Amino acid sequence: MFFILGCPQISAQKLGQDRFDFSSKPDEMTLSEYATIYYGENNTDDAMAAILKIKEYERSAQDWLILGNILQDKGKVADAAFMYNKAILTDKKYYKAYYNLANIYFDENKLNMAITNYKLASKYNDKFPYAYYNMGCAYLELGQIKKAKYAFLKAVELKNTIPEFHYNLAFVYKKLGKEKLSKQYLDNYNNLMLGQ
Repeated sequence: MFFILGCPQISAQKLGQDRFDFSSKPDEMTLSEYATIYYGENNTDDAMAAILKIKEYERSAQDWLILGNILQDKGKVADAAFMYNKAILTDKKYYKAYYNLANIYFDENKLNMAITNYKLASKYNDKFPYAYYNMGCAYLELGQIKKAKYAFLKAVELKNTIPEFHYNLAFVYKKLGKEKLSKQYLDNYNNLMLGQ
């Protein structure tokens, strides 16, 4: 029997936690680099303090993204969305900001706006599976099963080791009456879950 668990949206990691190269000398590091280190260590107060010392017009897209992530973690979702938009204004192709903004829209049940931003995230990084997966979840919420299927297929194509990708494909194929494909992806899901 096939039980529906819903469509868990995947936030991946908080985008913006890029690993920093510690090989540079501390006295040569910028405030942005310090902020990235602090943020990666979950020291959000020092990360925010470092970024706020940077003049607004000199902040990078990643600086704005980190500010957005910190604000979102503090429950200040509207402020976080503003920061993600500032990141996009700084770098129109910064896929991480589109992705994080899309997740906010998804959580607010603004599914069409979420899809638009997932599409932009995948446009600027077509190798990012979570944008496709979450886009598929949004389509699924809207009842657009075929569009969800294509998004989930793309996510699996890019990263086939995530159990939820397979589970939701199984669900979609079940809804489309494709029992054999549904069973195949459900088996993939179960095998991945056993391997964890």
